[in-house]
Amino acid sequence: MLDNFSLQWPWHPWTMLVLLVLCVLYFLGARQARKKASGPVINQRHIVAFLSSIVLMALVLLTPIDTVARTQYFWVHIAQTITLTTVCAPLLIVSCSWVVTLVLARPVIRAILAFLTGPVVASILFNVVFLLWHAPRFMDSAVSSPALYEVMEWSIFFFSLLNWYPLVGESRELRTMSYPMQMLYAFIDGQPVDIFAFVLVYTDTSIYPHFQASMGAHLPAYADQALGGALLLIPGLVDLAVMTPLFFQWLKMIERRSTLADQRRQLALETEEEEEWEDEESEIQPGHAIS
Repeated sequence: MLDNFSLQWPWHPWTMLVLLVLCVLYFLGARQARKKASGPVINQRHIVAFLSSIVLMALVLLTPIDTVARTQYFWVHIAQTITLTTVCAPLLIVSCSWVVTLVLARPVIRAILAFLTGPVVASILFNVVFLLWHAPRFMDSAVSSPALYEVMEWSIFFFSLLNWYPLVGESRELRTMSYPMQMLYAFIDGQPVDIFAFVLVYTDTSIYPHFQASMGAHLPAYADQALGGALLLIPGLVDLAVMTPLFFQWLKMIERRSTLADQRRQLALETEEEEEWEDEESEIQPGHAIS
C-alpha cells in the first residue's frame, strides 16, 4: 500500500518562512513578557501547545504528505486539512492566549478581532472559505498549482482560527457567549461541512477529475472520495466532544447560582427573623416598665 504513495518532498519556502517567523516572534515575545512583572502569564502548557501545533503543521505541509494530498489521494488532502483545522488551530489559540491579551490593549485591533471572532461572522467566513475551495473548479485549480494549493491550506487554516476562538479562546473580551450559546454554536457551525461530507460519501461518481486521473488503479475514485467524506465527519465528533464539557460546566454554573440563591434566601430569612425578634423585644420592654 505504501508503494503507491509519492515520496517526493515538496518545496514550500513561504510555508517554511511563516513557520519560522511564528517561532521567532513567539519566543521573543514570551521572553519579553516574562521580564515584566505585570505581564501575562506564560506557562509550560502554552509552550507545549505551540510547539505541538508547529510540528504538526510542518508534518502535513512540508513532508511528502503534502505531495500525496495534492497530487494523488483526496482522502489524504482531507486528513491534512482536518489536522490543520481541528488540531493545529485550537492548539495555536491556546498557546497564544497571552499574545491576545497584549494585542487587545490596542482599541483598533480589539475592535477588529471582536468583529472577526463574533460567532456568526467567524462561522460564515470559515464555512464559505472551506466550501468554496472544495468546489470542483477551485479544487482542480488548487491541486494543479503547488503555490495555489499552499494558499488554499493557509487560508482555510487562518479562518479556522477565527472559527475556533468563540469556543476555546481565553479572552473574556472576545469570548462572550454563554454555555448554552456555545453548545448551539458548536452544533450549527459544523452543519455545512457535515452536509458536504455526506454528499461526498453518498455520491457514486467522483466530482474531482484531478484525483480521478492521478490515482490509476490503486483506489477507485469514488472510494477515495467517500473515504475523504468519512474523514470529514471527524470534526463533527470533535464538536460533540467540545459540547460535552460545556454542558457539564453549564450544569455546574446552574448549581452554583442555585446555591447562591438559596444562601441569599436563607440570609434574608434570618435577617427577617432577627428584625421580628427585635420588634417583639421592643414591644415587651415598655410593658414590663409599666407593671
